[in-house]
Amino acid sequence: MNTTEKESILTLCLMAAFADGGKSEVERAELKRIGETFPDADLNLAALYHRVLLRQVSVAQAARALTAPETRQLAYEMALCVCEADDVLNEPEKRFLADLRRELGLDAAATVTIETQADQLATEPVAVPPVIADPAAATASGASLVAGADLDKVILNYAILNGALELLPDTLATMAIIPLQMKMVYRLGKAHGYELDRAHIKDLLATAGVGLTSQVVEGYARKLLGGLLGKVGGGMGRSLGRQVASSAMSFATTWALGKMAVQYYAGGRKLSAIEMRQLFGSLTSQAHGLHGQHVAAIRDKAGSLNLTQLLPLLRGQQSTRLMPG
Repeated sequence: MNTTEKESILTLCLMAAFADGGKSEVERAELKRIGETFPDADLNLAALYHRVLLRQVSVAQAARALTAPETRQLAYEMALCVCEADDVLNEPEKRFLADLRRELGLDAAATVTIETQADQLATEPVAVPPVIADPAAATASGASLVAGADLDKVILNYAILNGALELLPDTLATMAIIPLQMKMVYRLGKAHGYELDRAHIKDLLATAGVGLTSQVVEGYARKLLGGLLGKVGGGMGRSLGRQVASSAMSFATTWALGKMAVQYYAGGRKLSAIEMRQLFGSLTSQAHGLHGQHVAAIRDKAGSLNLTQLLPLLRGQQSTRLMPG
């Protein structure tokens, strides 16, 4: 893709991020940060962000530069996944996607598969059946986690898995990172005696400053920068080196979120919002330092994953060497 096509796709992703009309201050701040720190001189993401925020560009204008069927399909998939990142679609998002589909010249048959898959990821329950390595160690109540080293292993495995997902060329791979983060928090809370629901976990992430929509936008922006989206086989292999930054970000965010959750629930949920934000920031910095130790494991995991495995992974139906648990 040329620069104009990339700008059009990223503009549509940002429009999708604001389509629901109710972005929190956390999400707005994260989207602004992404624009200001995006490492590509040819793509002025900050300018795109402001044009979208000030409504200086329309769906029709953004879609006009996309002439190839592959880029039109990719733009719709990315926008759909951004809309679904923080919850099921609301009416404004549905209208936005209908307008986008029309402007891109896509019919329902061309989008039904990705829409169904995205809906499944967005609505997948956070509760997951426990994966017990040693059935003899299971208690009568079915508890699967204990404090300490076992929890550290669970957190690391989720971080490795999410880092690996950012190395895949599929749009749904990036979208799956958030459901996996939510499942991780659910399991860590349950290990400390808390039965959590999706709303509580979303609030926890927002309090820590973890954006749901912005994570997906940033993942897609970096994949476009690295030329990874849409590539398969040898193309994917050539792009891995340029995608390390995005993989490191997902690894660090997931690891820091897990470690913060353990401290929060182990301490009886007494941390204030300010304390949680500071703790998450400190842990994220620490996680970036750890990433280099696990690059090989992340790449190995990416090489063994494919799109058909995403829902089984989320549902705990597939056990692999690096599967959480």
